[in-house]
Amino acid sequence: MNTPYYIVYEEKLRKNLDLITRVMNEAGVKIIMAFKANALWKTFPIFREYGIETTASSVNEMLLANDEMKCKAHAYCPVYTDTTIKQFIEGCSHITFNSVAQYLKHKQTIENSGKDISCGLRINPMCSVIETDIYNPCCPGSRFGITKEEINELPEGIEGFHFHALCESTSYDLSKVLDAVEEQFGEYLPKLKWLNMGGGHLMTRADYDVEHLIKLLQNFKTKHPNLDIILEPGSAFCWQTGDLEATVVDVVENNGIKTAIVDVSFACHMPDCLEMPYKPAIKQAMEEVDTNYPTYRIGGNSCLSGDFVGDWSFEKELKEGDRLTFLDMNHYTTVKTNMFNGIHHPSIALQHLDGRIEVLREFTYEDYKNRMS
Repeated sequence: MNTPYYIVYEEKLRKNLDLITRVMNEAGVKIIMAFKANALWKTFPIFREYGIETTASSVNEMLLANDEMKCKAHAYCPVYTDTTIKQFIEGCSHITFNSVAQYLKHKQTIENSGKDISCGLRINPMCSVIETDIYNPCCPGSRFGITKEEINELPEGIEGFHFHALCESTSYDLSKVLDAVEEQFGEYLPKLKWLNMGGGHLMTRADYDVEHLIKLLQNFKTKHPNLDIILEPGSAFCWQTGDLEATVVDVVENNGIKTAIVDVSFACHMPDCLEMPYKPAIKQAMEEVDTNYPTYRIGGNSCLSGDFVGDWSFEKELKEGDRLTFLDMNHYTTVKTNMFNGIHHPSIALQHLDGRIEVLREFTYEDYKNRMS
């Protein structure tokens, strides 16, 4: 295939799904997928084989759940309007509200709908285990969820609590958060039907202690047998299941710094690299920077001055036409891409178990034009 393109590997997806379903079965919990990390709907038939359901934080995500995952969604949205709440009611089994005021505003609409909707409140246990504030929903001043001071009694009709306090975190981080939840909101737990532990459980990472997670969840369920436990990770489903293939199109040098410019953009196609920020792994590069070898920044092909990340060392000098593979570019990548500068969008491909590569989508000028007015 001509670059640029994302490629997702069915074998790696299934390996993650096998582990996730094992955790579900052994811990006796429900694990649903967050579309904010993965919305490649042409791969959803694979997920449906494992009985995976979904969570949605927008009407569009909810409609995708209904249409392509063939299920009702568990919804959490920071705010619902009079228009969107009616749409969520039609496509959801669970709706979580960010504040008591939001719940009371829409409570009657839900009751009058005649739909079987289970309502919940997002709680904020104020337990910060995330170092990067942009991904920390429990940092001071957070707009997400109610604190213990904001609730004196459980509002009538609330059946569940939802918290989200993790980001690519460990089961030991979850243990700390659960302690905070029980300390601050424990008096309400016996009155509920479910507890949603949100996302950030990176159980498919190689060094994740899966057995500790299973035992932690089993123990929590033993203490709270009335609660159905739900987890909704995003990254875990698609962790290390796809790459972004690119080609070096030029090498330039300024002030002693060599930059290899590729036919993809960090700003457009790998935005978390600039937003978080983090340095992605490149398959062809050396594991560590060693200036005894040819060393380069990698520059994107947009006009943004900051569209680069570096440095990487290679065993030989890079030249026009060399291929570079940016590893682990499926979760939180394909969903966050944009068409800034009108940059050509990478195609999306799926490698099946038999090795056959299926092109799921190719992008054209019309895709860019149709996003504009």
